[in-house]
Amino acid sequence: MSFIKKHEKLEKNSVLLLIGVIITVLIGGIVEIIPLFRMETVIEPVKGMRPYTPLELAGYDIYVREGCYVCHSQQIRSLRDEVTRYGHYSLAAESMYDHPFQWGSKRTGPDLARVGAKYSDEWHVAHMTKPQDVVPESIMPSYGFLMRKGAKLHDMADHLKALKAIGVPYTDDMIAQAYNDAMTQARVDGDNIGGLQERYGDTVNARDFDGNPAMVSEMDALIAYLQVLGTMVKFADYQPEPVPADAVPVAESEAK
Repeated sequence: MSFIKKHEKLEKNSVLLLIGVIITVLIGGIVEIIPLFRMETVIEPVKGMRPYTPLELAGYDIYVREGCYVCHSQQIRSLRDEVTRYGHYSLAAESMYDHPFQWGSKRTGPDLARVGAKYSDEWHVAHMTKPQDVVPESIMPSYGFLMRKGAKLHDMADHLKALKAIGVPYTDDMIAQAYNDAMTQARVDGDNIGGLQERYGDTVNARDFDGNPAMVSEMDALIAYLQVLGTMVKFADYQPEPVPADAVPVAESEAK
């Protein structure tokens, strides 16, 4: 009974009620937010994930600059129809080095989370130049001008350094070789291809992506980025954590 009287006092005093609400919200917020600052507690480690190469990162910047995320999501949900159409559902680890991430549900065009290696470089060049030539019903505008613009690579070292400051595991060697690695990946005519693979792995895509060896264009960078999407994780080796018994079940066919 005394508790009810104390509670009544709280309800009748707007100032005390406001203070109580603020304290409650602060406690709840702290409990929910603080763990998110520890990436290892919210992102399951997945074999194969690596930071973007400087050329792929330049392509990512172009992707964001041109607003590709407005029409294309990079988030495959664990629903049967999405997994059947696009492939394995998205893992948090696949976006751990994206700043900002490219999730979403707006799909004027298809989801691109698994577009890497799905089409040839030539297909991407044709699609970017005149989308309707390869997808007649497409309403996507032309991005052919990317073929004529040189990729901005001279400041990639600074970009990598900034990302390292917020947790992306770029090494000092990666930062020092950023420009050379970007040029090498798009040209593959230098002596540093071994160094590029040592820093980013043997499976890194290194070739003339846009078919024009005269320059490293923004088209080179964008296609390099698109061709790596969804290819880092080897799902045959991926072993997810056991699903709690009270969790919403995911069909076995979707989890493979």
